[in-house]
Amino acid sequence: MRGWLSSRTLAGAAMLVAWCGVAAAQVADPLAVDVFNASEPTRCAEKDNVYLKLQSTETRRFTIEAVHPAYIGTIVADRWAPDFTNCDMSNDPSFKFETRRQTIYETDEWQLVGLTFPSFWRPNQVPVRVGNRVESGFHLLQLWTRFQERAEEVLVLYPVDGYWRARPLPPANLRWSAYGSSFLIGPVETKGRPFVDIRDIAFDPETRTFTLNFVRGGSATLRLDKLDQDRIALDVALSAPVANGPFAALRSMFVSEGNSDVAQVAVRPKGSEAWAQTPVMEFKAASAAELWAGRLSPSRHNTSAPDMVFRAFSATPR
Repeated sequence: MRGWLSSRTLAGAAMLVAWCGVAAAQVADPLAVDVFNASEPTRCAEKDNVYLKLQSTETRRFTIEAVHPAYIGTIVADRWAPDFTNCDMSNDPSFKFETRRQTIYETDEWQLVGLTFPSFWRPNQVPVRVGNRVESGFHLLQLWTRFQERAEEVLVLYPVDGYWRARPLPPANLRWSAYGSSFLIGPVETKGRPFVDIRDIAFDPETRTFTLNFVRGGSATLRLDKLDQDRIALDVALSAPVANGPFAALRSMFVSEGNSDVAQVAVRPKGSEAWAQTPVMEFKAASAAELWAGRLSPSRHNTSAPDMVFRAFSATPR
């Protein structure tokens, strides 16, 4: 991996340490994981061409955070509309469905909603259980919460291919903020595009925990641990390490520095206090106790979308 020694990089590294919450000197690093970059260039802003793979034969628990970007307080005009310029999706696989929207669980504070789209790239049907209730056929699960007398969507899962997106509560200067990068947890495989094959899903409203059972065997839990106007933190646990291939992955898009959801990657090696930052398309591979992927300057694409952090890798389950 290539690191920069410019003043911009050093300043960015200092911000990264602050974003991740604690300095390396104060926290022991149980594990480091291997991060590989399988990204490919594109001119289409709606294609997930950024692909960072996390691999380890020991990891059973880790934290994923979505954090508002450093420039969030400077945003005056947010942009989130899709841009299909230079995009050709005519050959993408597509299976037809009847549209559907179903509230699966609801209280005054939380709501879980399932959506079925008119078409999707995989035909699978994944059962979703909440208590004694079981529903199936959803392409999207939305977790909503109440904040300042509004409903805010903070976490989504696409059951059929295992893609997640997360975002913090809106910052003080904005009424809403965009989603950006996606992530995968569990045994990642590729058929046309990366995905995780999920057999079934359960949601525990009391602990705000999703349990995923995988077609390839094993399971994972994802618990919403912290949510505020700065970040959302997710505690992830695997029933067993993923022996072959990635146990997690980041999917995002990059066309240019000003048209991206992720433009920079930074890693902190195990036992180190120093971050190494690299443009996403130049990053190759690294061993990381913490991984950050995001932007240090605003983009025309999903301007308010959060940065992503992967950290606290451990071989010890809950």
